[in-house]
This record gives sequence, C-alpha cells and structure tokens, in this order.
Amino acid sequence: MINRATWERLDAVIEEYQRTAARHPEALAQIALAELAESVQQSNAIENSTLTLDDTERILSGTMPAGRRQLREVYEAKNLAAVTEDMLSSGDDLSLALILRWHGMLLAGIRDDVAGRFRRGDEWVRVGSHLGANPAFVADLVTEALARFQADRSMRPLELIAWFHCEFETVHPFVDGNGRIGRVLINKQLQDIGWPPVIVRARNRQLDYYPQLEEYSKTGSHHGMTRLLVLLVLESLHKRITLVTSRRVIALADWARACGVSGASATNKARRQTIPAFRLRDRWMIDADFG
Repeated sequence: MINRATWERLDAVIEEYQRTAARHPEALAQIALAELAESVQQSNAIENSTLTLDDTERILSGTMPAGRRQLREVYEAKNLAAVTEDMLSSGDDLSLALILRWHGMLLAGIRDDVAGRFRRGDEWVRVGSHLGANPAFVADLVTEALARFQADRSMRPLELIAWFHCEFETVHPFVDGNGRIGRVLINKQLQDIGWPPVIVRARNRQLDYYPQLEEYSKTGSHHGMTRLLVLLVLESLHKRITLVTSRRVIALADWARACGVSGASATNKARRQTIPAFRLRDRWMIDADFG
C-alpha cells in the first residue's frame, strides 16, 4: 500500500506541475516530443529489441541505424513512434476502437494477419508460466475492464491506471504487441487526467516491472504496480518542472560530488524520488542549484 505521506508528496508535485504547465504549455509539448525516441526504445527493449537509443533516433529521423539490424525492429520503432505521436496529439476518448486502431498501427507491416484485432479461435498466448485469457472471452474481458476503469470511483486515478494495466496484461488480448500497447494506454490514461507521460525502463524490468504483473496474476493485488507508477510519475513531473524552470541541469553524480553526498546515496534518493532527479538518455540528472 502507498502511505499517506507519499500521496501527499505526489499531490504537491502535481500542483507545482499544473502551475508550470499553465505558464509553459509549448515547452511541455516539446519535452514530450523530445523524449519520443527514448520512450519508444525503452518500451521496445522491454520486449527484447536490440535497438539502441542512437539506432532509434536514426530510424525516426528517416535514416537506417549503423550495423545490421532486423527489419522487424526497424518497423517496430517506426510503428510505436507513430502510435505514441497519435496518442500525444489525439483528443479521442479511450475506447475499444481506439485500442484496436493503435494495435493495427503497431503491427502494420509486421503481423498484418493479426494487426488491429483481439485473439480468437485457437490463438492462445503464453508469457513464461502465465497463460493469457481464453481467446473466446478476450473481447468481453477487455470490454469489462475498460467499463470498470471508466466507472470505478473507489480508487485514486493512479491506482486505477495501475489496476487496468495489470488486468490488460493478464488478459493479454493480442497475439503480439500486448506490452507496448499496454504502456501506451498508461500514458493515454495519464494524459486524460492532465498528467505527463512516463517511461517504463527496460534495464530493471526483471526487478520492478515484471514482478508487479506477476503479483497481480497470482494474488489480484495491483499495489506493486501502483508503487512503480507513483515513482515514474514523480520522475516525469520533476523532469518537466526542472527543465522548464532551472538555469542549468547537471548529472546527478556531479551534483552529489559538489554536495558531499556519495554517488550511491544520491542514486538511491533518485530512485525513491525523494530528490527531484530524473533520467535523460537513461542518465540521472538534477537541477544544479537544488539543495
């Protein structure tokens, strides 16, 4: 469970972010576009793509990455970027039609035979020891989850987003692309409540992401996913507030040395978001004047 102090801290940072957003809407839009390649690369890396951030940036700029790369991975980068850009610019309500449209865009040219539709017939999927829902009931299960998400007022918005993500991934409604669409939906849901998008990182997925999905599939508890999203939202908020309001941003390691703080301690504080640090190109950064 998330303690009251953490919720209060999140609420306070959101209030600061909303004041910043009201004054600098264009800056925030540009930040979201600037992190597009990193968001795409990290989400694809969770699904074991070998593309680096440099590769992804080259692909999205219209050139091919250096070295030999699988054509599928190139399509994955382009397609996920198109879905993410559509999510950022679209004012469409979250619906089954929107989810299916994004899935069609994601798998276009990759798996056209399954793009834009839920699993059906004998299309069973397995991730490790987890078996996705029976294909015969997938459409109904996603419909019910979406209806609950839109009607449930018993949870805080971020708790509800965490629950929906866990339920969506447990059902695993598609033959392919479940994780990437699920993470786009997290950001769509955040966007709809006026909060910035987050980046679920690939590096520690075996420690802080997959275990939360496994916990839900075994126990029905989404508390672990909620804790992860709280940290990711705080980081995204700190990033935007800092980039828009700070004179200079420096590496966290440099800040730690200047403040006489050990690098390990500073990194631990950043991971727990008890200081307003954030990652750029997977490197922890902070306002040079913080503290």
